[in-house]
Amino acid sequence: MKNILIALAFLTCGFVNSQVLDPVKWTTSVEKISDTEYNLIATAHIDAGWHLYSQVVPEGGPVATTFIYDNSEENFILNGNTVEGEGHTVHDSIFEMEIKYFDGEAKFSQNVKVTKATSTINGFVEFMVCDDTRCLPPTEIDLEFQLNGKTALATETTEAVTPAVAVDNTIKTTDDSASNKGLWSIFFIAFLSGFAALLTPCVFPMIPMTVSFFTKQSKNKAAGIKNAIIYGICIIVIYLLLGIAVTGIFGADALNALATNVWFNIIFFVLLVVFAVSFLGAFEIMLPNSWANKVDSQADRGGLVGIFFMALALAIVSFSCTGPIVGTLLVEAASKGGVAPIIGMFGFSLAIALPFALFAAFPGWLNSLPKSGGWLNTVKVVLGFLELALAFKFLSQADLVLQLHILEREVFIAIWIAIFGTLAFYLFGKIKLPHDSPLTHISVGRLSLGLIVLTFTIYMIPGLWGAPLTIISAFPPPQDYSESPYGVGFSKLESGGSASAHGDLPEGAHLLAPHDIMAFNDYDTGLAYAKKVGKPVMLDFTGWACVNCRKMEQNVWPEPEILNLLKNDVVLISLYVDDKRKLEADEIVDSQLKPGKKLKYIGQKWSEMQTIKYKSNSQPFYVIINHNEEKLVEPVGYIPDVEAYHMWLKTGVSKF
Repeated sequence: MKNILIALAFLTCGFVNSQVLDPVKWTTSVEKISDTEYNLIATAHIDAGWHLYSQVVPEGGPVATTFIYDNSEENFILNGNTVEGEGHTVHDSIFEMEIKYFDGEAKFSQNVKVTKATSTINGFVEFMVCDDTRCLPPTEIDLEFQLNGKTALATETTEAVTPAVAVDNTIKTTDDSASNKGLWSIFFIAFLSGFAALLTPCVFPMIPMTVSFFTKQSKNKAAGIKNAIIYGICIIVIYLLLGIAVTGIFGADALNALATNVWFNIIFFVLLVVFAVSFLGAFEIMLPNSWANKVDSQADRGGLVGIFFMALALAIVSFSCTGPIVGTLLVEAASKGGVAPIIGMFGFSLAIALPFALFAAFPGWLNSLPKSGGWLNTVKVVLGFLELALAFKFLSQADLVLQLHILEREVFIAIWIAIFGTLAFYLFGKIKLPHDSPLTHISVGRLSLGLIVLTFTIYMIPGLWGAPLTIISAFPPPQDYSESPYGVGFSKLESGGSASAHGDLPEGAHLLAPHDIMAFNDYDTGLAYAKKVGKPVMLDFTGWACVNCRKMEQNVWPEPEILNLLKNDVVLISLYVDDKRKLEADEIVDSQLKPGKKLKYIGQKWSEMQTIKYKSNSQPFYVIINHNEEKLVEPVGYIPDVEAYHMWLKTGVSKF
């Protein structure tokens, strides 16, 4: 039964992948000005998330929207040019230039003077549409304007190239599920971070103070509860506005595109280090005191406005503790893209707001709260160590994209061992930082946390000798990005498989450690070898900074049934779309997607190849082809389900 369900899911996904995208529908209408003068109106109805470009775009940009009117019988005269609406002028993340585009609905109007009796005027529109991550080929649509005023549905005639298929992450159901799972994970991480922020010296002492204020100032208990709930809602609104602002300023999906950008990762590495050093006690990040004073003065106004400003005062006064946490959340949410920053801020603010409302409803609970003390600073220090560890994830991604081999796997793991080992010593009281209170004894909670951190530190040590460290597989560089791919001090012995040792490898191939999967990084070289040995090709469109790619390689590929196929039945060609190494001078060519642009980097070459040939630009993306470069099975993306991925792989090999 399970196999049947997997097969049905596999077939369903293949059906979804073959669906043709048609994000723009055109209708026409005619506005009569006089007996001889008309306005021909063409209206584009654009699906959510897609952009139709203006009639005028900069050189090197997308294909402009162009209207051609058939006047072969000289029935009319065009008065001026086709007029378009205001639209939006923004910096386009795909074409890297200022471009005017339309979304939702766009109207184009052409004034004509009829010189001979006619009931219709024909023409066509050529246009190109993109969303935030991909573009569809230029398309021509026939237009018919009926001068009797009826609305007509435009029909498609020709296309410049084959229509794109709906493959954002190839398997739509998998992609939607992964997206929802990602948002839920952001919410829970943010929610837990909000509780962590509650336990800092800037926030925790304000709980009894604020609740006491509401209960004393309110006429009765019901009013106190009501005001405290409004106060909590105001806290949520303030942080939600921050999330909405980040999403609005940078764009919902532009943030996701930044995740593999070198400068994005370096800047946020520096930012998180600053946050971490602040939490460790070197200095405090504070907003200007004048802001707090002005907001605090407004809090005395009373009513809803006063309560809102009280919540805003809390956000400003506690910024030295909450700021680094909020900043880290926004950085992490930025790498997810979409509405993740908004979801993150909702989870964080909900955790902050809940205690104020609950303690106002049940004031007696305040007696159960632990007293403020040195333990609050301990929470800040622990958060500082965590932020310092997270910072190196971003630096590692920049190093991977640039292929500098400075922060290789052993170095990354050694840094984490040092960070968490130092944290363990701190929790055991062996290290004291500037703002710590004298430690007369170690509490049970602190001792327990110290033991957990020490255990985690010891767990990472075998990673220096090649252990996969599955628990943290998404953080360190992959195992083949290493000084010693098979572990420190380990020499690889002869073994079976696709190639027994480095000396036996064909030209242009290398072994992916630690499982000895032979791979090529050049398409032509790998294809030539596949023809020589008579095996199908599996294209692996991947990225150095692609987290889901690493998860597949470390959690799915090592499974025996899959590893056997990858080592013995296919020729693997891994193409890194974010490879920033420059192409040789004779390999630099014009971009087909961006006319006027040159493909200068290796990654650009593979990215454009994936987009043009397979109408997808998300990673990981797997394609099995024969020697004629024809697909043997519908491509797939991120599939953490081992059985489903094995079935896909086996199906492709069997059709060779």
